[in-house]
Amino acid sequence: MTLTIEITSDFICPWCLVVDARLNQAIAQLNPPVEIKRIWYPFELNPTMPEAGIDRKTYRSNKFGSWEYSQSLDAQTVQATASDGIEFRYDLMQVTPNTLKAHRLTWLADQTGKATEMVERVFRAYFTEGQDITNVEILAQLAAEVGIAAQVRPFLTSTVGVKEVKELEQQAAIRKIRGVPHVKIGKETIVGAQSMDVFLSALQTAVNQQQAA
Repeated sequence: MTLTIEITSDFICPWCLVVDARLNQAIAQLNPPVEIKRIWYPFELNPTMPEAGIDRKTYRSNKFGSWEYSQSLDAQTVQATASDGIEFRYDLMQVTPNTLKAHRLTWLADQTGKATEMVERVFRAYFTEGQDITNVEILAQLAAEVGIAAQVRPFLTSTVGVKEVKELEQQAAIRKIRGVPHVKIGKETIVGAQSMDVFLSALQTAVNQQQAA
């Protein structure tokens, strides 16, 4: 039996990373264990962001009124997720990225069944390693690490996949998804970074419903 989870997220969203971590914890506790298929849908929180991104200190200072307040928000995220096993390294981040290339790379990875691996590697690169995920060379290296074959560089420097990713984003709008993370498990929709127990309950319910059917 395979259980499908639909996840709409953006790489710039720390809570999307938190949800992935909590989903992984919940999946590990499923009884009986089942095969999980994750479908990743793109969402751009900053669709008008310049292609190369913006200096993070400048962007966050302008958005939140001051760099100090931005740093306090980052600290709150770290504190709220202390038990999730995520090492947030906001101190290493230099750029607030445009995430379209990362979403296109996920779309490419999905064609070989590696979307989840790609998503998790990009999340780690950005939030833990402070890497610039607008950079083609960095994204190509991340793709190589998860076993995606050559041609990633020419793919990312082309427009291949742009139309498809934009169409997927439009589908999210049609489904009235206005923010992320947004997770659909069976018949249940979960919005925001809920607790691991919430995800486990939804997963177990979906498994039970599939078994009963």
